[in-house]
Amino acid sequence: MPSLTDFILQGSPVKQYRPGLCGIVDQTGWIAAADALADGHWTLLGLWGEASAAHMALLEEPTATVGIVRLETLENSYPSVARHHPPALRLERAIHDLVGLEPQDLPDPRPWLDHGRWGLRAPLGHRSNAPLKSTAYEFLPTEGQGLHQIPVGPVHAGIIEPGHFRFTASGETVVRLEERLGYVHKGVEALMAGADLGRAVHIAGRTSGDSTVAYAFAFSRATESALELEVPPRAIWLRALMAELERLANHLGDIGAICNDAAFSLMHAHCGILREHVLRAAHIAFGHRMMRDKVVPGGVTTDLSDEAALTLRTLVPEIRQRFPSLVELYDNTASLQDRTVGTGVLRPALARQYGAGGYVGRASGRSFDARRTLCYPPYDRLHFEVPVLSEGDVNARIWIRIREVEQSLSLVEQILEQLPDGPVLTDVPDIRGQGDGLALIEGFRGDILVWLRLAGDGRIDRCHLRDPSWFQWPLLEAVIEANIVADFPLCNKSFNCSYSGHDL
Repeated sequence: MPSLTDFILQGSPVKQYRPGLCGIVDQTGWIAAADALADGHWTLLGLWGEASAAHMALLEEPTATVGIVRLETLENSYPSVARHHPPALRLERAIHDLVGLEPQDLPDPRPWLDHGRWGLRAPLGHRSNAPLKSTAYEFLPTEGQGLHQIPVGPVHAGIIEPGHFRFTASGETVVRLEERLGYVHKGVEALMAGADLGRAVHIAGRTSGDSTVAYAFAFSRATESALELEVPPRAIWLRALMAELERLANHLGDIGAICNDAAFSLMHAHCGILREHVLRAAHIAFGHRMMRDKVVPGGVTTDLSDEAALTLRTLVPEIRQRFPSLVELYDNTASLQDRTVGTGVLRPALARQYGAGGYVGRASGRSFDARRTLCYPPYDRLHFEVPVLSEGDVNARIWIRIREVEQSLSLVEQILEQLPDGPVLTDVPDIRGQGDGLALIEGFRGDILVWLRLAGDGRIDRCHLRDPSWFQWPLLEAVIEANIVADFPLCNKSFNCSYSGHDL
């Protein structure tokens, strides 16, 4: 198999992105790319469509090469990737719902995001008012003696987002879990079309609220790639500082929440306090607890004052002082270990096949981290480790979070130490002509992909945002099999997939 770069160059290369290439292929080339995914040569990063085109983003991990292959002038269909590579299945079902393209020989043709309540079909393609053939969703059949089904959701307790889980169990043992998502579809990509850059980056930052910095970061880098725009060095470092604060807050919250689902609320309370300290420090530093709308194309909207920097310098030793005792408490509580060790095991081979990112992949032996692999600035000048384990259970996913908290504390210190002086925002030029941009950013869940195309007037013509949860949700179905029903909350929280980011 040729390298990804050579494969794209054999076709019709149309764009040189900062992280890779884009090229047009014919159907033979499209199928060849799908076969390469199936053989493990490349990793699927994303798959999306337009009214007459399909796009596939690929990663060649050994060479850290990112590329896009595009199939154009399509009538109503294209060769299915999922027929060769199962991780593409839900993405292709979403393509059919959103743009109307029919994946040929798709193993599962059921609707995915479209629940029959939009009032139109294929809103991003050739729109139609024709109703769905059936709004009744048919779950996959199960056979066997003594099996029963347990429906959960889509409405859950508390403030959890909606999603439906259909368990088939034999006694307390889960035989199959099937998910149905799409309940919080917001029409993000439709809202993007025609938006100016100011509104578009605001929409991007609301794709998944707990990752607002990462999404705005990815969107801004994609825009800057399209415009070939240079960002002030201080803004680059401030973006990374915000990203690490976001990572810290989310990991601390997750560690406590997983323990809470194992009925150990003490950890939840103490981790919640540390998370609150991070959020308050972020508010002092950048004027917003979640740092929403602070990262924009061209840089950032808020500078870091000396007083705010001192607040962050005080935060790091405070967490360093208090966090180890919580780690020790987790590690020495036998009732917790009994619930987390050996529960919800994700096999490394499956993690590699699905290109699982973040703590889900790294707990199962996949070491990919966009900060390290792609070395986008300023991470190319920072020292940090990417923790990797191979056990793949709930316990391993907790320990990856613990180690990443430690690494993020170090990164915050390094950034504050090396933060350059200067402006924090470059004016976006008056845009004329079309341009494509691509970015891959490491959020706290894993890699976030953003591809966009600018129209001639500088507005967004098309934008696709891919959350890491697209490749993690299907794996949750796999890890719960042969576990007991009562362990599902633990497995689910240890994955902590985004509903909103997935549902778009």
